[in-house]
Amino acid sequence: MERRAPTPPDDPDRTDPLRRLSLEELRRRTSIKWRTHPADVLPLWVAEMDVPLAAPVVRAITDAVGLGDTGYPAGTAYAEALAGFARRRWGWQGLAVPRTMIVPDVMLGIVEVLKVVTRAGDPVIVNCPVYPPFYPFVAHMDRRVVEAPLGPDLRIDLAALEGAFRQAATGGARAAYLLCSPHNPTGTVHSAEELAAVAALADRYGVRVVADEIHAPVVAPGTAFVPYLSVPGAESGLSLMSATKAWNLAGVKAALAVAGPAAADDLARVPEEVGHGPSHLGVIAHTAALRDGGGWLDALCAGLDDNRRLLAELLAEQLPAVRYRPAPGTCLAWLDCRRLGLGDDPAAAFLARGRVALSPGPDFGTGGAGHVRLNLATSPEVLTEAVRRMAATPT
Repeated sequence: MERRAPTPPDDPDRTDPLRRLSLEELRRRTSIKWRTHPADVLPLWVAEMDVPLAAPVVRAITDAVGLGDTGYPAGTAYAEALAGFARRRWGWQGLAVPRTMIVPDVMLGIVEVLKVVTRAGDPVIVNCPVYPPFYPFVAHMDRRVVEAPLGPDLRIDLAALEGAFRQAATGGARAAYLLCSPHNPTGTVHSAEELAAVAALADRYGVRVVADEIHAPVVAPGTAFVPYLSVPGAESGLSLMSATKAWNLAGVKAALAVAGPAAADDLARVPEEVGHGPSHLGVIAHTAALRDGGGWLDALCAGLDDNRRLLAELLAEQLPAVRYRPAPGTCLAWLDCRRLGLGDDPAAAFLARGRVALSPGPDFGTGGAGHVRLNLATSPEVLTEAVRRMAATPT
C-alpha cells in the first residue's frame, strides 16, 4: 500500500496527479477527509482529491504570501478567468463579467440567490438522490424541498420534473429548481437537449432555475459539459461556479454567481456584503487554476476516467452484486449495493467491517437507500485495496 510515485517528467502538471502521492504522504493531511476516521480506514467519502496542487496554483499562492498579499479581494480577475475558461473548454461566449458576483462558496452563493428569487415557505425542487447539503441549507432558510426523483437511467425525468414544477407553482408560490450539473452523486452530465427542455418547463411554470455547476470542469475526455445558461430559454437562470472541485481547492474558498441576461437585476439584489466573505487567497488560487491549470486538469480527468474503468472491472470481479454505471462527470461513483443484503446504509457495514469510509446513500434523499457514494479521486492502488476490503465485508 505504501508506495512512491515514479519520477515525474519535465512537466509534472501533464502527468496523472492521482498517481503522485503515497498514502503515507496523504495521511499527513489535516483536512476532514483524513481526520474524521482512524488511520486504518481508507477514506473514499468526501469530495476531496488525493492530488498535489497544480503548479500554477502553488506559484500564485506562494507569490501572494511572499508579498504579504493577504488582504481583502478586489477586481474582476476571477470572473475574467472563468469567462476565458468557458470560451476555451465549453465554447460558451455568453459568460458576461458584469453579470457575475464573487461569493464565499457555491452553497452559500446558492442560499443568497435563493433568498432573492424565492420567499420564506416557497418550494425548491431537487432531483434526488442528490448532494446532501441541498436539504439542510434549503430548510435552514425557511424554504421547503420538493423532490423530483431521477429516472431509472439516473438522468433527469422530465415528466417527474414537470409534475414537481406544477405542484410547486400552485397557490402563488415563487418556486425555484436547484439543478445539480453535472449531477452529484451519479456523475450524469446533462445534455443540451435535456437542459433546453428544463428551461422550457421552467418558463412554462414560472420556476426559477439555480444551477450548481461546481463540478463543471470535471468531465471525461470527449464529453461535452453544457452550461445551463448557454441553452435557449435559460436567460432568467442563475449559476454558481468555482474551481473548487476540479483543482481541489475547498480550503481556499471563493466562488462566482453568474446571471443570465434576464437575471442581472436579481443578482444585483444580492447584498453587497456577501462579497466580503471569499478569501483573497482563494480568489487568487481559483483565478490561477482557471487561467493556467488546463494541463493539470486534462491529466486529472484522464486519470479519473482510468479509475472509472478500473472500478467497473474490480466490482465485476469481486463484488458482482453491486451495480455501477460509470458516468462521465464528477470524481464520484454511485454504487447500488441493495443486492448485498447490507440494509439501507451499506456504508456503515463497509466502515465497521471493511475499514473503508464511503458516503451513506440515505443522506442523498429518496432513492439513496441501499447505495453508497465512492470518491474515485485516489490512486489505482488505494482504489484496488478499497474494493478488496469491501468484497471481504461479511453480509
